[in-house]
Amino acid sequence: MGSVTATVAPPTASNVILWFRTFGAIAGSGFRRYATYRQAAVAGAVTNIVFGFLRCYVLLAVAGAAGSAAGYDREQLATFVWAGQGLLTVILLWGWTDLADRIRTGEVASDLLRPVHPVTSYLATDLGRAGWAGLSRLLPPVVVGPIFFDVHLPARWSTVPLFVVSVLVAVVLSFGCRFLVNTTAYWLEDVRGPQMLWLLASGVLAGLYFPLPFLPDALYLALQFGTPFPSLLQIPLDVLVERDPTATQAGLVAVQVGWAVAVLALCRLVQRRAEHRLVVQGG
Repeated sequence: MGSVTATVAPPTASNVILWFRTFGAIAGSGFRRYATYRQAAVAGAVTNIVFGFLRCYVLLAVAGAAGSAAGYDREQLATFVWAGQGLLTVILLWGWTDLADRIRTGEVASDLLRPVHPVTSYLATDLGRAGWAGLSRLLPPVVVGPIFFDVHLPARWSTVPLFVVSVLVAVVLSFGCRFLVNTTAYWLEDVRGPQMLWLLASGVLAGLYFPLPFLPDALYLALQFGTPFPSLLQIPLDVLVERDPTATQAGLVAVQVGWAVAVLALCRLVQRRAEHRLVVQGG
């Protein structure tokens, strides 16, 4: 009996264009979906602003009479706080359990029948969500903060484009981490434990509550290069406040890209293993 070998046609320009159109359509759908929750966006923005005042006063008190702390001056600390409050929902997005809920109910089976890979589909939706969050949750703190505090304005032309790239990569990386947390439902069914660990780790180790350089140098460097968490928030904010030279900033963004690629590859691997598990469970 002869063997049959499946072949895959090489990608063509039309296929690439179709892929980008599909990805863009899914991202647009995600933007429109989250844009419907306007009252929640207003309430969330107000909450972020209130906590912004609290965090800013605390960090300025840490700077004290010296006017600086861990290499940040008072203006940089204020920018760190207010930009961080704005990026909180754009990047971290706690409480996302869409995939875990679909796994628990079995609706995830329909995701596997679609022509778009689940990782790609959910990533496009999340980028649309981040786009809406950038308008509704990032802008208000960034506008309110400078009214009451002196902030650091970028002095180098390369800072703004590097910051935009850094935030985009952070969103992708955050999605990958949250996707992995959700996929634990294939094995655990109840993801409240992994979700709680993600909630604690992503806040403390990402630099949300305080700049990570406040930690001892050895611990800070271990977190910076040994874990993906500082790439979620600490690195984008360090790029914005220009704490390091441009070459160092670019190197930090490269670290982010490396983590994002690695985590997305792991997402696809875990998803493939999970699909095999679904076949075994469903017979």
